[in-house]
Amino acid sequence: MDLQGLKLAIVGATGAVGQETLRLIEARYPQHKNLKLLASERSAGRKMEVNGKTFAVAETTEDSFNDVDLVFISARTEDSRHFGPIAAAAGAMVIDDSSAFRMDAEVPLVVPEVNGEDLDWHDGIVSIPNCSTTPLVMVAHPLRQASPIRRIVADTYQSVSGAGGAAMNELRDQTRTVMHGGPAEPEAQPQQIAFNAIPQIDSFTESGYTREEEKMINESRKILHEPDMAVSATCVRVPVFVSHCVAAHLEFEHPLSPGEARELLSAMPGVSIQDDPANSVYPMPVDAAGQDDVFVGRIRQDASHSNGLVMWIVTDNLVKGAALNALQIAEHAIRRNAVHGRRA
Repeated sequence: MDLQGLKLAIVGATGAVGQETLRLIEARYPQHKNLKLLASERSAGRKMEVNGKTFAVAETTEDSFNDVDLVFISARTEDSRHFGPIAAAAGAMVIDDSSAFRMDAEVPLVVPEVNGEDLDWHDGIVSIPNCSTTPLVMVAHPLRQASPIRRIVADTYQSVSGAGGAAMNELRDQTRTVMHGGPAEPEAQPQQIAFNAIPQIDSFTESGYTREEEKMINESRKILHEPDMAVSATCVRVPVFVSHCVAAHLEFEHPLSPGEARELLSAMPGVSIQDDPANSVYPMPVDAAGQDDVFVGRIRQDASHSNGLVMWIVTDNLVKGAALNALQIAEHAIRRNAVHGRRA
């Protein structure tokens, strides 16, 4: 069995992640046409072409999943909570991109290169991490094979595409308006995003952290199977259209040199090293956009701790941060004979 022989449903097919999922299906499975494109009532009827076949987008309903093998959900959290269990009960494997199930103890949270074995115990629903968590754990995982990680501090610089199409349009329009002396008038973001950096993604909690920051902390622990790992995060929205960046500070149990880290990371599938700062070679959002890999550079000793390393991580949040990770989960589940809905 491979993905080519399965009927797929894409919930949120007209959104940024849904469209990226379809692009990847075209690139990886150019003959695959057994698709069902689903979205909100507002988008129903829209025509989309995939692999030379025109599909009419249908409204997502409770009856949408009766003849489907695999469901990719890239929609609002409340939609995932409603439709995910329905699809799983109908016999489909659900791969969900929202935060609806990420911290559910009964739902695996998966990055295949890191914890693909967790697919073996899913009960119809598998969750995808936050788009900044994925690159962080992709880098942390191979390094901890050499020395256990005691502490992670992650500062993110996240593009507006992580907030959806309205946020991308707002950056474009605000930039034009502010350049001509007009008012910013933010709507999709809590503050002006053009020519600015906003230290708030999602709402604040009583802890003083935002929900986005708490996602990174808790999701990293779950994926790495390290529930007590010390993790802290600060998440910042920046005026970039695509790709998220992470300045990661990792403290290890034993010293790990930058050279050893480069060697370990070079052997990690899905990770590419761009680390020649003397020649201005390092990962940047503009170069990572549209690429599959997680890019790492500026790997250096932490000047504040003898057992610490600091590095700069960049990935396309719509690709490996979302759509590609979902597709790789499906491919990994097929190899592990783990494509199924809710068990009876």
